Amino acid sequence: MLAVSLLAVPRHDDELQNILVGLALIGSMPVSGSSTAWSQNAGGNPVLSLGLVLLSTLCSPLITPVGLHLVGSMARGDYAEDLHELAFQGSSGFLIVAVVVPSLVGMLLQRALGSRARDVVSPALKLLNLVDLLVLNYSNASSALPQALSHPDWDLLLIIASITTTLCVLSFGLGGFLARCMRADAADRLALMFGLGMTNNGTGLVLASVALPDHPEVMLPIIFYNLVQQIVAGVVDARSQSAAARKIARSPSSGPGLFSRWRRGS
Repeated sequence: MLAVSLLAVPRHDDELQNILVGLALIGSMPVSGSSTAWSQNAGGNPVLSLGLVLLSTLCSPLITPVGLHLVGSMARGDYAEDLHELAFQGSSGFLIVAVVVPSLVGMLLQRALGSRARDVVSPALKLLNLVDLLVLNYSNASSALPQALSHPDWDLLLIIASITTTLCVLSFGLGGFLARCMRADAADRLALMFGLGMTNNGTGLVLASVALPDHPEVMLPIIFYNLVQQIVAGVVDARSQSAAARKIARSPSSGPGLFSRWRRGS
């Protein structure tokens, strides 16, 4: 975001300011609930995935305003004022109702069903996950893309696509890097990659449409990132499935992952 703010030039300042505000909303949102669906489908650690969603959501009332204030100090004019105002308004109530409560209900149902029932419903849940992701992406894109494509600014769209793709790839890569640093196993590594790379952009779109109605272009980076993160997640999923098919014996020097050791100990 700092790099984008330094790229601002008078001719394209408004465009870059819109991108900067959109990136602020992307970066300040908690982990996306869809990351748990991708992690489950790819063979990741579902407990760690759900923990990342819950922890980031519970901390979002404190962390999200800090992120918005930081980026607000980089922005200019009314874009900076909008970010600071948005930071004060907060989004904790929406996050609790839309993410925390359903996640807690899912955890309770998992304990109530038992292992045999979970094995029976797991294939249906994976299919439902994919349908949910498709509906989520379509509903989010339909709020702003028709307006953007009716009078397209291809230079702006190309810049947004490049910036959001770079941010998404770096975020997924950071998850893999942290997993290697902590000697996490494959399941934990996938959960970390999906958790760090995927953000709750649905909440970001709601905040942008309600709090920033005078800047509709702010929604474009959020929509692009939502699309890109699903594509990158699909690439990670395909690579993990391919790696699992040709899995080799683990090196004797590598012990169990950090989170695996914690789960066994508890």
